[in-house]
Amino acid sequence: MGAGMAQLEGYYFSAALSCTFLVSCLLFSAFSRALREPYMDEIFHLPQAQRYCEGHFSLSQWDPMITTLPGLYLLSVGVVKPASWIFGWSEHVVCSIGMLRFVNLLFSVGNFYLLYLLFRKVQPRHKAASSVQRILSTLTLAVFPTLYFFNFLYYTEAGSMFFTLFAYLMCLYGNHKTSALLGFCGFMFRQTNIIWAVFCAGNVIAQKLTEAWKTELQKKKEERLPPIKGPFSEFRKILQFLLAYSMSFKNLSILFLLTWPYILLMFLFCVFVVVNGGIVIGDRSSHEACLHFPQLFYFFSFTLFFSFPHLLSPSKIRAFLCLVWKRRIQFFVITLVSLFLVWKFTYAHKYLLADNRHYTFYVWKRVFQRYEVVKYLLVPIYIFAGWSIADSLKSKSIFWNLMFFICLFTVTVPQKLLEFRYFILPYVIYRLNIPLPPISRLVCELGCYAIVNFLTFYIFLNKTFQWPNSQDIQRFMW
Repeated sequence: MGAGMAQLEGYYFSAALSCTFLVSCLLFSAFSRALREPYMDEIFHLPQAQRYCEGHFSLSQWDPMITTLPGLYLLSVGVVKPASWIFGWSEHVVCSIGMLRFVNLLFSVGNFYLLYLLFRKVQPRHKAASSVQRILSTLTLAVFPTLYFFNFLYYTEAGSMFFTLFAYLMCLYGNHKTSALLGFCGFMFRQTNIIWAVFCAGNVIAQKLTEAWKTELQKKKEERLPPIKGPFSEFRKILQFLLAYSMSFKNLSILFLLTWPYILLMFLFCVFVVVNGGIVIGDRSSHEACLHFPQLFYFFSFTLFFSFPHLLSPSKIRAFLCLVWKRRIQFFVITLVSLFLVWKFTYAHKYLLADNRHYTFYVWKRVFQRYEVVKYLLVPIYIFAGWSIADSLKSKSIFWNLMFFICLFTVTVPQKLLEFRYFILPYVIYRLNIPLPPISRLVCELGCYAIVNFLTFYIFLNKTFQWPNSQDIQRFMW
């Protein structure tokens, strides 16, 4: 890429970031005027942060309803306290609701920049058009509706995203000690982020496995060995390769030397789980782990909905139907297994059934609860969505895909509560790694996100309601 093109891309990036931040500031002002008191989970997060801001760090001051570690509160104090020293602001101002919420707006700027750097690192740079595609992709993901909404409330989403993306970026640049340290920071925001630190380690392992696999294939090609045939031949070949690779002490020692910072982080995580008696701190009664396999299907549907310009087209549907017909026995087995998982492992959390402020409440009530058969009728859509997602990642190696889907499974399936917030990180990691779509599709995607954001913000700020037994104003949100 020439110097002139790089400079032009820099202008595009600056313009996109400046415009997004300006719009975000205007929205933040509207939020601040409408929400002068803590809302939803803020009733736990904000008072806890204010106690930290006042210097009360003892465990006796901890709210037992909070289930995440104090990363958000510690970092918030680190940001707002210097403001009081530099500008001479009073404690009341720097620890106010508005100032603490503004920390997430700062995180959103960091996330925008990290997304851009990741697109530059992950996506190949080989033509002039790709610079516009990278900027549009960055802008689109930065305003991804379920993520963008929580930039304006004092939730852990923005900070959790920041440290996870930063860890992933450092991993891609080979700075694994820094990556593991940032992974620890992400873990301090939300415990499940440890899975994405494992993903960073998996990224390194997948790279080494891919190199060894290519060498193995080349060797077999030169030896002209007869290929293994059968419906699961590819799977058997990969399994045999993995077994042979893992039997070599030299291979394992190389992987250990590359991934030891992540292994150390996992060891610390295991110590935390043993000492704490579980992953969740505080109120565990509402956050019990279970095998909720349909969560994976919900994620596939969620991804299909938000990435429909890339995943849904007549040609994709035709290709899928042709593949189903060609491998009908395999798809029949997959359908039976999926139906069984939906039948035996569908759970409805008490929050999902009771809290009518979340969109998931209405999705569940009007889709899944209306007719019992609906959850089974949706299985073909789940299978198509899963196939389409896997197909869009075919440019990545088989081992990268294996690592990603293992992490996706681990981060979604144990969750009993259906909450769109839990899908943000895996969605962003997925979206970063698909090939850069054409500009027309990106514009379509960005336009749809803008419409969804406008509707959700309008509904949240203007369509308020009250519960019969409460005088508090309630609002609809993700």
